[in-house]
Amino acid sequence: MNTNTKAPVTVPGIALTTTEIILIAKSTNIEPAALKAVQTVETGGRGGFIAPQKPTILFEGHIFWKMLMQQGINPHTHIKGNENILYPKWDRTKYKGGLAEYSRLEQACRISVEAAYKAASWGMFQVMGFNCFQCGVKSIYEFVRLMGESEYRQLKLTVSYLKATNIIGHLRRLDWKQFARAYNGPEYAANHYAEKLEKAYISAKKII
Repeated sequence: MNTNTKAPVTVPGIALTTTEIILIAKSTNIEPAALKAVQTVETGGRGGFIAPQKPTILFEGHIFWKMLMQQGINPHTHIKGNENILYPKWDRTKYKGGLAEYSRLEQACRISVEAAYKAASWGMFQVMGFNCFQCGVKSIYEFVRLMGESEYRQLKLTVSYLKATNIIGHLRRLDWKQFARAYNGPEYAANHYAEKLEKAYISAKKII
């Protein structure tokens, strides 16, 4: 993959532990079961990596369209041959899932690495790349590198994002609807996101 940063590295302790969730939650005044609920819903029972050095991602072609425009690149001039990664409106039929999402990302990188990275959601909490600065990093390249280190690092970046956007308040109050609206977007109701969070929270309370 074409990149302007060092390749992510695999480090010991790559899997997030319950102890780490508890420590981070308590240090930020979040109930551990609430943070665990977000992890459960966002991962769907899977982890933050789909292969060594490859964080879980989902590439969004409509976001790529917007990111290119922000860079002064006309998306229309790149549509031909890139219909699977470049389109003006959200289209879930374009998703490939798993490692195949990296093929889509690499294809987009041939147009613009920065825009491509920002157009994907990263890690076990699926934070969008364009939110990188709210995660406390200096560049999208640093964001991607850190996402590739460990699930614990992914959690730290996510908590920074929640703080910067004040979404963390909804989680502290266990206000699932408001958290779902802010974190999952306006389609949260159609996705039953709030209900999934509350159910996961109840389950997490039994083990944390």
